[in-house]
Amino acid sequence: MTATTRTNWAGNVSYGASGLLSPTSVDEVRRVVVATPRLTALGSKHSFNRIADTDGAQLTLAGLPPVLDVDSDRQVVRVAAGMTHAQVAAGLEARGWALANLASLPHISTAGAVATGTHGSGVRNPSLAQAVVGLEVVRADGSLAWVDASTPDGALDAHRVALGALGVVTAVELAIEPSFQVATTVFLDLPWDAVTDHFDAVVSDAYSVSLFTSFDDRGARQVWVKHRVDEPSPTVDLVALGARAATGPVHPGENDPAGVTEQGGVPGPWSERLPHFRSAFTPSTGAEIQSEYLLPAAHAVSALQALRPLQDLLAPILIAAEVRTVAADTAWLAPSSERQSVGIHFTFRREPEAVEAAVRRIEDVLAPFDPRPHWGKVSVASTERLHSAYPRLGDFAALARDLDPAGRFRNAFLARILS
Repeated sequence: MTATTRTNWAGNVSYGASGLLSPTSVDEVRRVVVATPRLTALGSKHSFNRIADTDGAQLTLAGLPPVLDVDSDRQVVRVAAGMTHAQVAAGLEARGWALANLASLPHISTAGAVATGTHGSGVRNPSLAQAVVGLEVVRADGSLAWVDASTPDGALDAHRVALGALGVVTAVELAIEPSFQVATTVFLDLPWDAVTDHFDAVVSDAYSVSLFTSFDDRGARQVWVKHRVDEPSPTVDLVALGARAATGPVHPGENDPAGVTEQGGVPGPWSERLPHFRSAFTPSTGAEIQSEYLLPAAHAVSALQALRPLQDLLAPILIAAEVRTVAADTAWLAPSSERQSVGIHFTFRREPEAVEAAVRRIEDVLAPFDPRPHWGKVSVASTERLHSAYPRLGDFAALARDLDPAGRFRNAFLARILS
């Protein structure tokens, strides 16, 4: 166990955990769980709040063997929970298989992405959690459980986005499909009138579409159109709507575009086009804070219009805001659970006090649109507000108490939201 001061990737959270445990086998994970009164699993440290902190010990799964077993008949892959998206994607592509979608960052851990409902983009694409067909979980008593669709009482949907509250996930089975190619084309400065008048057509015109804005007069300053080459080509003429095609690679934030995945409409493997960033590059300096809210897709345009008057408040601290669609999930605690959603994601400079003030204002403005905060990002939503936003949160809290009566996996973050 190490006891040095550690932080999350962004540096906005200094962990209060007493140390970091690094087991190298599932059996060792089981022994560690039994021997440790308070324990929280730590993924790739890309959460911007204290969901992965604890007053006990943190546990990393990065030392587990990097298992990636493909069952071609079932079209399922079993992966070690500590593996990153990049590792899983490269391994699948090498075998001729693919995940249906990927998040913007390939650097995040598979189990962490699943546990927080992390998602990519696309009107037909739910979060990675929806691809989960089974999970191997170490319970609070050290027993090893397997959860899948045959487990009673909707347990799989309870476990798909579990926030670390139900046990330590050591392996995940994910649905896969044959490999496919994607071509990414970027357009600049799509006017606000075009965004609001043609929003549904724009975001549904390709397999995955992301709009980036600063809420200023430029409208959507970037539109990333990711087209599956085995599907019909996009038909919305963004240039005719007032945008212009990018003439070279662009970064969605402020960094060198050398780190972004290839653009310019050049087809390439899904694994190298669906993320925004190349796995070999650090996507940014890390000196940032992120917040995100998923709301019913029908409210997207109204919510964007309501946020526009905040441009002066946001201008000094906002690096970029990304607008993405997410298909409905069935996981109890997925931010897109049971509803077609649009995510509005904010990347701020690492100025905690100013960001907190901005987040409070953003949440006030979005309140009429039934937003759900992303579990891994910064939010000031009250416990009452979270229970309203997530209708199954009370059921999930009861399940967490049943499976972990002594609160071995309970930290301050979970104690607040599961009360």
